[in-house]
Amino acid sequence: MKGERYVYASALAGVLAIGAALWQPFNEANADRTPALDLPHFRVDPFWPKPLPDNWVTGEIGGTCIDSRDHLFVFTRGFQTGGLVSPEGVGGQPDPSKAAPPVIEFNRQGKVVNSWGDPSLVPANDPNGNAGKNAVLPNGTHGCFIDSEDNVWLAGNGDGVVQKWSHDGSKLLLQIGTKFVCDTPTGACANVGATGDSHDLLNLPADIAVDPHNGDVYVADGYGNHRIVVFDRQGKYLRHWGGVGSDPGQFFAGDGGHPHCVVMSRQGLIYTCDRGNDRIQVFDKFGNLQRIIPVIPGTNALGTAGSAWDVDFSPDRAQKFMYNSDGGNEVMWIFDHAAGKILAGFGRPGHMAGEFTFLHMMSIDSEGNLYVGETVGGRRVQKFKLETGRDDDHR
Repeated sequence: MKGERYVYASALAGVLAIGAALWQPFNEANADRTPALDLPHFRVDPFWPKPLPDNWVTGEIGGTCIDSRDHLFVFTRGFQTGGLVSPEGVGGQPDPSKAAPPVIEFNRQGKVVNSWGDPSLVPANDPNGNAGKNAVLPNGTHGCFIDSEDNVWLAGNGDGVVQKWSHDGSKLLLQIGTKFVCDTPTGACANVGATGDSHDLLNLPADIAVDPHNGDVYVADGYGNHRIVVFDRQGKYLRHWGGVGSDPGQFFAGDGGHPHCVVMSRQGLIYTCDRGNDRIQVFDKFGNLQRIIPVIPGTNALGTAGSAWDVDFSPDRAQKFMYNSDGGNEVMWIFDHAAGKILAGFGRPGHMAGEFTFLHMMSIDSEGNLYVGETVGGRRVQKFKLETGRDDDHR
């Protein structure tokens, strides 16, 4: 149809050139022998989601996750606080928009079917240090996961907690950590350039994954502690691994979420986004390093916060494609999962449909459609519909 905006998965030579001198695909010899794959082909849906009710405006999308019905949950942190004039107010005139609730549930068609949380209690950054003090939900909302029982898990990289909620948000079922008390020598929530070993406290967690087989909870304790920490389904500490640095098994020392994501594959491996080191590190469930997959080396050195932000997989049984959100280059990369090799990518910086501004966390539904949340200047979620490469015979 005339006027529709199409986004095709294709190699982006200009973006790849950022790290061309340094980038080598993981296990290149094996990648060269990988059979040709039917590459996914995506089209952005500029009319998804539907208009939000009551003049809502979303803030920074801190997390995205999909439930058993292919409903998308987005976890937002506001640039507005309820009832106040937003930065978009012009000439001192009131802005009629309202901050959306922190948690919004969309059905497959993009219609809001539920929402919860008080946006006035989850402000962006309070210069007086009072941000979110009275909030029940995590502050500095970051990361979202829906487990096999459709419970919703949320993290807070501003207050040091991970929470488990009922699907409808009516009941807080579990909290790991203590709000605004973090695993540092003073208890303050901050990146102190070290890895704590607390069994009870976190330090600015970035993401969550839950093992569908036994309910173990894997936390990317990333903005402060640079570790993966594991708890059982009751929140009892089991183990952790990581450290500060660039060696295998360590995570980048700087602030910005390292590890920034934690995702479990169907094979039971733990994928972690070492954003500042421009790589994805893969571990078994006990922290033994299995492989390192480079994304676009050299990206973080340009001051763009690295190239490995979030990971998800195609829905076929083999998960033959791996997707990586690269907010440093504003590209969604498509990998040959087995080879650990970039096959293609789509996106570019911008605010139009199909473009990205602070490409952040993302999720894939059971049909292979991709939902991308943007933070900071983007503050929206986009849907990219899978047009080809569904591989229905291998679900």
